[in-house]
Amino acid sequence: MAVITGESIGLEVFGFGPVRSASRNLSAAALFEESIRRREGIAAAAGPLVVRTGKHTGRSPQDKFFVREPGSEKHVDWGKTNKPFERDAFEALLSRVDEHLRDKDVFVLDAFAGADPAYRLPIRVVTEYAWHNLFARHLFIPATTDRLSSFTPEFAVVDAANFLAYPSRDGTRSETFIIVDLGRKLILIGGTTYGGEIKKSIFTVMNYLLPLRGAMPMHCSANVGKAGDTAIFFGLSGTGKTTLSADPERALIGDDEHGWTDTGVFNFEGGCYAKAIHLSAELEPQIFPTTRTFATVLENVVIDETTRELDLDSDRYTENTRAAYPLTSVTNVAPGGKAGHPRNLVMLTCDAFGVLPPVARMTPAQAMYHFLSGYTAKVAGTEKGVTEPQTTFSHCFGAPFMVHEPVVYAKLLGERIARHDVRCWLVNTGWSGGPYGVGKRMKLAYTRAMVNAAIGGQLDGGAFHADPIFHVEVPASVPGVPSEILDPRNTWPDKTAYEAKARELARKFRDNFEKFAKTATPEILGAQPAV
Repeated sequence: MAVITGESIGLEVFGFGPVRSASRNLSAAALFEESIRRREGIAAAAGPLVVRTGKHTGRSPQDKFFVREPGSEKHVDWGKTNKPFERDAFEALLSRVDEHLRDKDVFVLDAFAGADPAYRLPIRVVTEYAWHNLFARHLFIPATTDRLSSFTPEFAVVDAANFLAYPSRDGTRSETFIIVDLGRKLILIGGTTYGGEIKKSIFTVMNYLLPLRGAMPMHCSANVGKAGDTAIFFGLSGTGKTTLSADPERALIGDDEHGWTDTGVFNFEGGCYAKAIHLSAELEPQIFPTTRTFATVLENVVIDETTRELDLDSDRYTENTRAAYPLTSVTNVAPGGKAGHPRNLVMLTCDAFGVLPPVARMTPAQAMYHFLSGYTAKVAGTEKGVTEPQTTFSHCFGAPFMVHEPVVYAKLLGERIARHDVRCWLVNTGWSGGPYGVGKRMKLAYTRAMVNAAIGGQLDGGAFHADPIFHVEVPASVPGVPSEILDPRNTWPDKTAYEAKARELARKFRDNFEKFAKTATPEILGAQPAV
């Protein structure tokens, strides 16, 4: 095959040669124009870019692998989540991806992951699609013009979306792959056009690097009040991290990925990746306007191709419609993406059983128990094949992105809760009055009121009672919330049915926690629910 001479993408050290052309560090406007010109998406009436991601409307966690190599092998928690990929197979696949890109016009972004200069990671993102580069520009922190001439990436993400693997030849599970080589400091993505794979691959890398430096990486959103009181919100996708942290009265630090160091909390990202389904100006006043903002990337949102008006309520393509936008699109953000140590820690769960209280206070041991458990219901669309809520336990509220053993992250969190006297809360954004299909999901307005009361100190000194099964402390009253919904038992017409369902969930908690029985402290083991 003839060698195609062309333009360098600056990744020779990572194993890549020249491509036909490389558009470097284009502005959001230029990437928007390129996306339209190349027919990758269409412009909505108010200015966003609407794209379709094809058959992949969520992440493909079963297609993610780590190259087994000496430098990182002893640190990786190998198993169903962190699956090994042999180095020789990776080298061969990399060579084929390199050949695939040789006659392509690609887009290159130089950016950082991490708002704290002491911990930020310089990255180079190379994509086949202009809209993927626009997505990355929104979600990461683009290098400023004065830094570009001397910019040297420590990690690279190469997204060859149109390259399809052959499992029998390439050693992949399917034609889709997300492969992380921590030794070469390279991530290869192929066979999927879902933008979230780019974002989450770098989050995975940060989850590997920070603990090695004694810092705590977190799958959480964060905001800070006018008095400097920081709050963090742990939770899996669909539990409300983005929605609840976007509060007009509190400055947003970030909506999904953060680090907690000896000086405080910092955002990994420069933007947000919010679920767009059913967004409304009334309930999400900080997020809704971004769907009317120039160059916001809207994934799989239904649009009238004549009027170019959006239908945010339609799930024609997926329930997992998404909006990617920079933090500059939000009206109230924390300067520099950083704030001090958290005063409050909120763990969000979407309980499809309908038995967990909508808000409850936890002891540090209970918080550690729920952190290691990571219980929620995966909601429709966040992963390929999920069409209705599915009960899951995802340690650290983010098992697909955690590289080290769970105890590594748990130890870091426990030390910080104790050192900074953090108040811990459990908030159920899921069902009330019955399980999924019978009860109703908790009203967002009530959840907001409960969260604001908890982190605002309005529940301090109030009456609480211990839940007899889950042991967390349930408040007797919350301003602006009907008292009868605070105790989930009271919302079920059949109390016997409630008791049976609560015990069923308690058994699931205990069964899941057996794997931590040898590493958890007696205090954490004592926080288990009653069966």
